[in-house]
Amino acid sequence: MHLDQLDLELLNLLLEEPQAGMREYARVLGVARGTVQARLTRLEREGVIAGHAPAISPSGLGFTVLAFVHLYLAQGQLDNVVSKLNALPEVLEAHTTTGEGDLLCRVAARSNLHLEEIVQTLLALPGVTRTKTEISLNQRVSYRVLPLVQQLRSAHTRRPERDPGT
Repeated sequence: MHLDQLDLELLNLLLEEPQAGMREYARVLGVARGTVQARLTRLEREGVIAGHAPAISPSGLGFTVLAFVHLYLAQGQLDNVVSKLNALPEVLEAHTTTGEGDLLCRVAARSNLHLEEIVQTLLALPGVTRTKTEISLNQRVSYRVLPLVQQLRSAHTRRPERDPGT
């Protein structure tokens, strides 16, 4: 998808001021509210904006232990295991990866004992042959997208717009 300067400015505003509202975005960008709404709709439709849910901290919910669990799978069991992972609320996300293991899961637990129970549950899933767990001691860089948007904005303003007719 092609993102123009207005798209990038809007994305930047959404990330920096997520609660500002449509009218404020339009005012800051110097465009009509309908233009902002149309851009947002297109960015959502094309998968650039993936959601509008608040970012809720698992530790704020009492799940203070964050761990990464590598799952090693028996041949041909990926879909079966993934369907079982979706039923476990403590599994925050799972990725197929290259390198160590077949699946990397980010898991939230209330305590180390709870984490052990979760790992035992994962090991008991049909198709899981073994696991390797790493406990996060401290998050040093939070999940973020704003620097990517800012990098694109910067690169976009440095190069001249190409005329589609040339």
